[in-house]
Amino acid sequence: MTALLIIIAAIALLLCGYVFYGSWLAKQWGIDPKRQTPAQVKADGMDYVAAKPVVLMGHHFSSIAGAGPINGPIMAAVFGWVPVFLWCVLGGIFFGGLQDFGSLFASSRNEGKSVGEIIKASMGKTSKKLFIIFALLVLILVIASFVNVVASTFFSNDGRFGVVFNPTGQQSTAMISLLFIVLAIAYGYLTNRANWGTLPATIACLIGIVFAVILGLNIGFAMSRTAWIIFIGIYITIASLVPVWVLLQPRDYLSSFLLYGMMALALIGILMTAFTGNATFELPAFTGWSTKIGPMFPALFITVACGACSGFHSLIATGTTSKQLDNEKNAKAIGYGSMLIESALGIISLIAVGMVSGKFIVDGAFKGAPPVAFASGIAKMFGLVDDKNAIYALLTLAVSVFALTSLDTGTRLSRFMFSELFLKEGEESYKDATGIRKVLAFPLFGTLLMVAIGCILGGLSLSQIWGLFGAANQLLAGIALMAVAAWLGNVGKNNKMFFIPTIFMLAATLTQLIRTVIAKIKIFTGAAKAAGPMWGHWFQFFFAAAMTILAIILVIEGIKTFKKQKNA
Repeated sequence: MTALLIIIAAIALLLCGYVFYGSWLAKQWGIDPKRQTPAQVKADGMDYVAAKPVVLMGHHFSSIAGAGPINGPIMAAVFGWVPVFLWCVLGGIFFGGLQDFGSLFASSRNEGKSVGEIIKASMGKTSKKLFIIFALLVLILVIASFVNVVASTFFSNDGRFGVVFNPTGQQSTAMISLLFIVLAIAYGYLTNRANWGTLPATIACLIGIVFAVILGLNIGFAMSRTAWIIFIGIYITIASLVPVWVLLQPRDYLSSFLLYGMMALALIGILMTAFTGNATFELPAFTGWSTKIGPMFPALFITVACGACSGFHSLIATGTTSKQLDNEKNAKAIGYGSMLIESALGIISLIAVGMVSGKFIVDGAFKGAPPVAFASGIAKMFGLVDDKNAIYALLTLAVSVFALTSLDTGTRLSRFMFSELFLKEGEESYKDATGIRKVLAFPLFGTLLMVAIGCILGGLSLSQIWGLFGAANQLLAGIALMAVAAWLGNVGKNNKMFFIPTIFMLAATLTQLIRTVIAKIKIFTGAAKAAGPMWGHWFQFFFAAAMTILAIILVIEGIKTFKKQKNA
């Protein structure tokens, strides 16, 4: 019954946040349904493509969700369910939702431009360049983290290669995921070239997903972990370079049905277990102020990540979503609403691991792969105990699909921002640049470089990547909150609701990064014992130090901007 009460309380609070706080924000900022959006003004058939609200909602939600709201809350569950519950709910309403909605609105009012361009408008050119460098470092970690998640989800260590019969759960998931890519391309063709309507194309592809699941449960696909990393790298490179209607829009739209279905399935499981006793919620309410992942502040707020607030969302909102928004009135549902649904998914993940916490949380530390814990917890609610069943396959498929959607979008964003870094004022694309800048701004160059670095780092263990990703990602959220607040102040709109979330996110993340730097220095000086390869510690040290320095410079510039606004 504990699990049922947790989800009821979460849904009630999140709905109140959407209805009251979300509507208040829309009124404060002056959402205008009659105003033309960048997708209409700058339509180009490549990146600026107006999408129906239900399709764009699918793209945005699938892209921001990824594996984050599953990985983060599950790994943070070592603190107990109460701290994770409070941060997912309150963080989603007052931090994450605010950032996502504000970023989408600001970008829509600035020709669909990125956070970097919004910073440039309010804080200057230098701040823009520094932010782009910072964002690219975060995107490297996004690619590395989710490549790691997908490869770990697909890989099973039984020595088989290629098409296999009597597949494991991971091999089934891999086959279904590959077929899902084909179905997404088919949907894009049907709706954009064969003139099919949204409804018939959706029905046809959903039927196709059912057949793909049936096939995948009987025939799987197996490769080594390294082979999967290479395959994923090739896939996301291609996906980021083709027009959005070919793969990005349709894949994210179709994957959203998996997400909604997965959440519905989980809710049914929670309801069933409350009355049938198939599973028992084992997770304590509170385990202590400090665990093996660190003290609650800042570790909890860093580890939960996307389940409450994520800087990556601001990049998606301003990098792809704002370029597909067909009406400004839909910004609240897509920007703010998607974040609150993601918080609800974070709570579901928390409940799932609570059903199997004895198996995955050992001696105050999380052991194993979060997606496996998630699928195991939900399957247990239905009285299933192995990984060879349709529910387990669907759940692990959903997790891998969401991670791939984040990879698709993240790689496309890195293409935009890497090119933008080398363009001068007035240059619209690499074609306008000259000399070495023309090469560096060429879309394929930046894409290949970012994917290569991300995939190489994807070979690190998830625990090494996720801690650094969480801190960098949440620090990006603090900077994005600051950037939108500065822009709102410049255009004369209320920005006071941003101040507390901005200060809190910057304090938590800078604390975590500084702790990382100090910990690595202790290892290098022999004051602490090294765990894992030394190059991994050097990587974490330089990455954390660079991001700390960049963030501090940007914060100083932000403070100067706010002072000018106050004195104006």
